[in-house]
Amino acid sequence: MSKIAIVYGTSTGATKDIAAKIQKALGAGDLYDVANLSLDQLKPYDFLILGASTTGYGELQDDWDSVLPKFSALDFSGKKVALFGLGDSSSYSDTFANGMGQLYNAIKDNAEIVGAVSTEGYTFDDSEAVVDGQFVGLAIDDDNEFDQTDSRVDAWVNDLKQYI
Repeated sequence: MSKIAIVYGTSTGATKDIAAKIQKALGAGDLYDVANLSLDQLKPYDFLILGASTTGYGELQDDWDSVLPKFSALDFSGKKVALFGLGDSSSYSDTFANGMGQLYNAIKDNAEIVGAVSTEGYTFDDSEAVVDGQFVGLAIDDDNEFDQTDSRVDAWVNDLKQYI
């Protein structure tokens, strides 16, 4: 099994909670809050799971602001990356999970990103996190679709296991 790091940015604790659910479902992985992360800490890992919430009107959670430019320049050779993002598909249906899309856009040119998820079963109008008709990772709306969170996490983790 790959050595796994789960890196999240959180303002309210919701993204940390989802990161912990992913860790539990995987039965592996070390959790890192991006606010306290040194990129050197990620060197020993060959599988990274990056997560962020979407705040305001489609912005990436602000703890990622200082780190994301460094991630863009990081050498991801030999590493696989999976993404997850939180959002509110009801109140902000036109920017649902945009934070995950912004993570994707920052690293897509130098990372092998795995774990795309079908948009089927989601209710939203638009998202930067949708590429070629699929979410670039796991999209979670724990406010309005909390009853689907555990099954979505479990299905995504089961899909990721083929890459780990």
